[in-house]
Amino acid sequence: MGRPKKAESQAAGKRKAAAPKKISKKAKKDPNKPKRPPSAFFVFMDDFRKEFNEKNPKNKSVAAVSKAGGDRWKSLSESDKAPFVAKAEKHKEEYNKKMDAYNKKPEKSSGRSKDEEEEEEEQAEGSKSEVEDEEDDEVNFSNDHLFQIFQLMV
Repeated sequence: MGRPKKAESQAAGKRKAAAPKKISKKAKKDPNKPKRPPSAFFVFMDDFRKEFNEKNPKNKSVAAVSKAGGDRWKSLSESDKAPFVAKAEKHKEEYNKKMDAYNKKPEKSSGRSKDEEEEEEEQAEGSKSEVEDEEDDEVNFSNDHLFQIFQLMV
């Protein structure tokens, strides 16, 4: 006869193993990171939504507002779009300043003075040269060295 049908195999007590849950490799978002600036179109849409809702107070459709806004944006000339582009540039400059400040956050202090940290770095440099001098092809790092390398990568 052939292979048993699904119903027969399930009746016999054979079940397929449940698929393992996938673990997300996506990095968690930092809530302190500044939001990206709006484009000229989105600056335009902020004004357009207010205007559209005043003219059409009974309209509850987001799609209708978006479609009308998109059509109007396409019909605008470059000179009509200029004020929105200028506002978007201002938002972008502010965003870049915030991102610079965000990226220059002081690293978590280990509670040591700068002199102690500099001495430790010098010792690490000395031990790195010792490791390089070894005749073996394998490089052996201590946990402290691995930790320092990891911090440099992050």
